[in-house]
Amino acid sequence: MTTSRTRRASTFAAVALVSALALAACGSSDGDGDADPAASNASGITTIESGKLKACTHLSYKPFEFKEGSKVVGFDVDLMDLVAKELGLEQEVVDIEFATITSGAAFAAKKCDAGYGATTINDERKKAVLFSDPYFDSTAALIVKKDSGVTDLASLKGKKLGVQTDTTGQEFAEKEKDANGFTPVVFDDLPTQLAGVLAGRVDGAINDNGPLLDYAKDNPTTEVVKEFDTGEQYGLMFKKDDPNGTKMAEKANEVLKAAKADGRYNEIYKKWFGVDAPK
Repeated sequence: MTTSRTRRASTFAAVALVSALALAACGSSDGDGDADPAASNASGITTIESGKLKACTHLSYKPFEFKEGSKVVGFDVDLMDLVAKELGLEQEVVDIEFATITSGAAFAAKKCDAGYGATTINDERKKAVLFSDPYFDSTAALIVKKDSGVTDLASLKGKKLGVQTDTTGQEFAEKEKDANGFTPVVFDDLPTQLAGVLAGRVDGAINDNGPLLDYAKDNPTTEVVKEFDTGEQYGLMFKKDDPNGTKMAEKANEVLKAAKADGRYNEIYKKWFGVDAPK
């Protein structure tokens, strides 16, 4: 999105993120970055803070992760809760800039034990983080205001298309802009991107189908007019080239596999999307 959110942070940007977060961790007085890791039960897995599984994400990305009152909820949150419960831990959600997760900087700075955010698995991200097995299939989608006359990318000729920074939707738009004659306009997050559609700042927006269909349901003046089969799959993220991160990813894979087999995954899917999960 999402479309599935994709980062193309340069080497310099990634290094800067690691350095900045590391300094923040060293200067922190709340212990988030300096807490001694504590083994969780007999799993042999360690976490930044005893009794907690710190999970980094970037809000808001409804229905995957967003706030209801003071509580962070969503599809991804519920899945990570299954992993935390298996480890005898309580999940603590850490809202952080998305590129710090996908670049691995948040893990290097000990801000989180795990990460998620409707995150598409791709080769570029695999260089920086360790992904779980895929847990969700996604496609890109185009949302517009009703009666706009926009039905596909070709009908955006001479118009503006909103994209979310560092996402696969932005990458898709950049590849298609010359052939279809539209101008991408970059937004920092999904809420401002969609607000841009409502305000008429852009003539449409491209992101993952899940959050856009959810938004159109709640905002009947908008509609999803086109979906694009981009073959994307989401994965949970863990620290790369780290024995503990590898153990966490393996445990997450076990939990996801078991949840799909015993129906828990379908219950969570139906809770957030209103239909049974695809077989």
